[in-house]
Amino acid sequence: MDYQILKNIVNEELQRFENISEEEWSAKILPEKWSKKEILGHLCDSALSNIRRFVITQYKENENIVYDQNFWVKAQNYQNTPTSDIISLWKFLNFQIVNTVENIPDEALQRTCDMTKTESQIFTLKFIINDYIGHLQHHLKAI
Repeated sequence: MDYQILKNIVNEELQRFENISEEEWSAKILPEKWSKKEILGHLCDSALSNIRRFVITQYKENENIVYDQNFWVKAQNYQNTPTSDIISLWKFLNFQIVNTVENIPDEALQRTCDMTKTESQIFTLKFIINDYIGHLQHHLKAI
């Protein structure tokens, strides 16, 4: 797996983020919809949850690691956090993910984790890593 892809995504997005005004970061289309700041905050939360998956799955099979994304975004108060802080957090979390996944032994990539809230659905670590990058790209399009 080429983790340089994730580094490239982060570096390209950091440059793009410089062209987004504070007003654009904070704007909400509807009160219940996330602002760009909150979307980026959600991506920080996703990174935090996935770092946990990437580490724990290497030594504990089928651990159930889930999170309530709406609760996390609200609880962390991203809407009222300086945008530069959220950007820095996102950057460093993703660089830590690169560092973590680069060091996962190949044989551990087939170990599994349960990422579901209700009915158990088991995914390999390799799938979860690839899914993380796809999820990241999906939400970055909304910023």
